[in-house]
Amino acid sequence: MKTKKTVQAVLRNLIAWIFSAVCLIPLLLITFNALKDKKSAAAMNLKLPSLPLQWANFITVIEKGKLAASFGNSLLYSAGSVILCVLFAALAAYVLSRNQTKLNNFLYMFLVLGITLPINYVALTKVLQFLHLNNSAAGIILLYTSMQLPFMTFLIHGFVAKVPVELDEAAVIDGCGPVSLFFLIVFPMLKPAIATASVLTFLNTWNEFVSPLYFLNRSEQWPMTLSVYNFFGMYYKDWNLVCADILLTSLPVLLIYLLGQKYIVSGMTAGAVKG
Repeated sequence: MKTKKTVQAVLRNLIAWIFSAVCLIPLLLITFNALKDKKSAAAMNLKLPSLPLQWANFITVIEKGKLAASFGNSLLYSAGSVILCVLFAALAAYVLSRNQTKLNNFLYMFLVLGITLPINYVALTKVLQFLHLNNSAAGIILLYTSMQLPFMTFLIHGFVAKVPVELDEAAVIDGCGPVSLFFLIVFPMLKPAIATASVLTFLNTWNEFVSPLYFLNRSEQWPMTLSVYNFFGMYYKDWNLVCADILLTSLPVLLIYLLGQKYIVSGMTAGAVKG
C-alpha cells in the first residue's frame, strides 16, 4: 500500500513537472531569442544563443522603444489603481459586511455583479469625455480602479467576515470613532487579503491592453503593453529586438508574481471560508 502511494505521488509530481515545463517553453523561447543576433533569432527556435550574447538588444529596445517612459507610465497607472482599489474595496467590504441590511445586501450583489458584466467602451468614452478625464493619467487610473473594484470587494468581503465583531465593540468602548476603528483596528487585520488584492490589481492593470488603446491617444502616455505593440509594428522583422522588448515588459510582472504568490494563496484561502 505504501509503495502504491509512493508511485502515485511520483506520477503526480512528474505530470506537474511536465506541465510546468510546457508552460515555460514560451518564456525560454523569448529569452533565448532576445540574446541572439537578427539572423539567428529569425528562426525562432529553442536553440541556445551562441557567444557572445547580444546584450545590446536590450539597450536598443530601451532607446528606440522608449521603454523608460512607458515603464514610468505603467508604474504610475498600476500603483495608483492599487492604492485606490484596495482602499475603496476594503472600506466597501467592511461596511457591507458589518451592516447586513437588505439595502446593503442589494448593493453588495449589485457591486459584485460587475465581475461578470462586459465593459461598454462607448459609454465609458462618453463618461470620460463628460468628466474631462479622457486621454489623461487620472482618467485611466480611475478606469482601472473601477474595473478591479468588484472582484477586490468580493475578495476582501469574505475575509472581513472572519474578523470578530467583538473587536469593533471593544474599540468603540475605548473611544474609537468610525475612521480610527477601521484604520487602526480592522485594516491591519486584513493584511493577507490586502496583499492579495494589491498583487492581483497590479498584475491585471500592468497587463491591460485594450483600455489604454481606447482612452490614451498620445504615445508619451502609453504603458508598456502599448509600447510593445507599437515597437512590433516598427521592427516586426527583427525578432531579436521584439523578444527583448517582450522580455523587458514581462519581467516586472514575473517578479511581482514570484514575490507575491504566497500572499495570493494565503489571502484567497483565508477568506474562502466564513466562520
